[in-house]
Amino acid sequence: MWELLQAVVLGIVQGLTEFLPISSSAHLRIFPEVFGWGDPGAAFTAVIQIGTELAVLIYFREDIWRIASMWVRSLLKPELRGHIDARMGWFIIIGSLPIVVLGILLKDLIERDFRNLWIIATTLIVMGVVLGVADRFGRTEKEIRQMTLRDAVLMGAAQAMALVPGVSRSGATLSMGRALGYDREAATRYAFLLAIPAVVGAGLFELKEIPGGDNPYGWGPTLVGTVVSFVVGYAAIAWLLRYVSTRSYTPFVLYRVALGIATLVLLATGVLVA
Repeated sequence: MWELLQAVVLGIVQGLTEFLPISSSAHLRIFPEVFGWGDPGAAFTAVIQIGTELAVLIYFREDIWRIASMWVRSLLKPELRGHIDARMGWFIIIGSLPIVVLGILLKDLIERDFRNLWIIATTLIVMGVVLGVADRFGRTEKEIRQMTLRDAVLMGAAQAMALVPGVSRSGATLSMGRALGYDREAATRYAFLLAIPAVVGAGLFELKEIPGGDNPYGWGPTLVGTVVSFVVGYAAIAWLLRYVSTRSYTPFVLYRVALGIATLVLLATGVLVA
């Protein structure tokens, strides 16, 4: 029963933080340590993220269907290949390659070394500053329909940095998007769509580790955490899209830096063990 309650709390944390540029993987690493629960492991973290990506699939179902159907049709009809939805299909596929390739090559580092709390706290601060600078000085002149292959590759490369917990998949992608001149809503929408193949793929890949490996939870708690993350994540998407249409990322930047500094202090004083 205690493990189920822990899974519910972690599912809520995952749902609240996945789409905000504050790194869900960092929160799933830091907060269990603060509560004395220990590291939930890379497998548990990856699998419950499927819940939040299911929320993306449902929330953006019309966009996804439109992009997927136009992409398939463009394979058969060359005259459709210039359509924005057909190109967006390719952008998502190509933009997902960096994180997929690096995720496979760096699997051991991701599951072991990259989960060190010193690294996570540092990346929270550094990437928080990067997000703040990109949002402050980035031009706001491009919409998502103006995306190019170069921009898709650059944003995909930025997303790959999130293999290090603390970076934030959405935060890295948003930072690059703002630096390239995209408005906040366009950068946010593309970040959501770009994350689908990577997150779902990683979750499915780690399913085999659930009964054992570094996962202290079994199938029951993991499924509970996944369901909870879906429900909370769906609500978070709607809120974030409304928020970014009129406001800056400054509150998230300040939160990242504060959490990173607090974690470093707790590590330095021995309250937390890296």
